[in-house]
Amino acid sequence: MNDAQLIGAVHSAMYRQCKERGYAAPVDVLMDVGVLPKKQYELWRFGKVSYLESVCTVNLRKLSFIMHQIRIYAKKQNLKPSFCYYKQWGVQKKNGQGHKPVIPLRFSKSGRPEIEREYATHYVDVERTAQLKSQKQNSNIPKEQS
Repeated sequence: MNDAQLIGAVHSAMYRQCKERGYAAPVDVLMDVGVLPKKQYELWRFGKVSYLESVCTVNLRKLSFIMHQIRIYAKKQNLKPSFCYYKQWGVQKKNGQGHKPVIPLRFSKSGRPEIEREYATHYVDVERTAQLKSQKQNSNIPKEQS
């Protein structure tokens, strides 16, 4: 896929995610454009993969390009950045006592905070989120019986 096709695919994925659920997430965009297989994403979420970039099917230049296009689309559409904390799935409580330990996930090989933050930032379409919330509330109102 050349850069022009990739731009189209990234922007299309961002548009579709915002339309469906009111926000777009970089990891979902990576899956939508085909550079992050769902199975590999799940292995990463369960802590079986040390960092997300290692299971993406493109090189770091392409990955960086995709992330840049995500930010460009978000800025053009006035999407609100919202940091999301990614933690490991499937963590058990120790001896069934207390809280589950929180194990943060890593996105990049370098682990640099600015790169980690970019991957973990979701982009929220505030207007679309309000519409979806309103639709959900209206569908939960019971109809009067005659």
